[in-house]
Amino acid sequence: MHRYLKIFGVITSIGMLIVLLQGALVTKTGSGEGCGATWPLCFGEVIPTSPAIETIIEYSHRIVSALMGLLIIIFAIWAWRKLSHMREAKFLAIMAVFFILFQGLLGAGAVVFGQSKAILALHFGISAISLATVVLLTVLAFEDGKSKVPVPNVSKGFRNYVFFTIIYCYLVIYTGAYVKHTQATLACSGFPLCNGQIFPGFAGPIGSHYFHRIVGIALFLVILGMFVWAVRRYRHEPTIIWGTGLSLLFVTGQFISGVAVVFTAASLFTAMLHALIISLLFTTLCYLTMVVTRKKY
Repeated sequence: MHRYLKIFGVITSIGMLIVLLQGALVTKTGSGEGCGATWPLCFGEVIPTSPAIETIIEYSHRIVSALMGLLIIIFAIWAWRKLSHMREAKFLAIMAVFFILFQGLLGAGAVVFGQSKAILALHFGISAISLATVVLLTVLAFEDGKSKVPVPNVSKGFRNYVFFTIIYCYLVIYTGAYVKHTQATLACSGFPLCNGQIFPGFAGPIGSHYFHRIVGIALFLVILGMFVWAVRRYRHEPTIIWGTGLSLLFVTGQFISGVAVVFTAASLFTAMLHALIISLLFTTLCYLTMVVTRKKY
């Protein structure tokens, strides 16, 4: 059922992941001003002449983002029509369109008007939500028509814990993006110590970096606790076990890649891997949030 919708959803999900990684590449390479203060054209040109590498990175990001915006709008309308009988479909379709448009406006505003580092950090967080909404819509396309859709029976306490985890994860994403946009990625040398200190304080770039470390480690512990809870209480719910297990795997990978960023002086590979894993972690938590809110009828 919905064969072409599924294919389109998978393509759109992969495309959104590429957009997110392109955004991380723009930040990592400092290419945000690669087209000057002009938008949507690049230095007033449709095709820049003799572009620098920063211009190529920034403009290709704009082009792919615009294409994905169009695909997401098509996918959302298609899913609305074909999956409207599913509880989450309409809400996710609206959110997919809203956040891709919001993401585009934030990006355009940053180019034309300039924005604070705090707002620029939000751009990555919005991209993560856009990716998650598209992936969840694709999941619904695959679920539709199945005789058995995952509706795990969990306690209110566990459900609230999942809600807390996804909100906290989003805040951690924001702190990481803020560290990148304030060029504080290498403010702390070494790990677990920061410049040879156990506690360097929370002031300035060093403080931003150290704070991100603390909340990142706390996220690992929060997800570890969620996984242990799932194993002890919900072994009979494969969706919960797989969801929490993947979350633990991704947050472990995120922790390792974060340490690798420090010891490789934020190499392009480790920085991009760090952005990729946190996006996959957030998407997994969004799926968990969706299924634990389902009710048996």
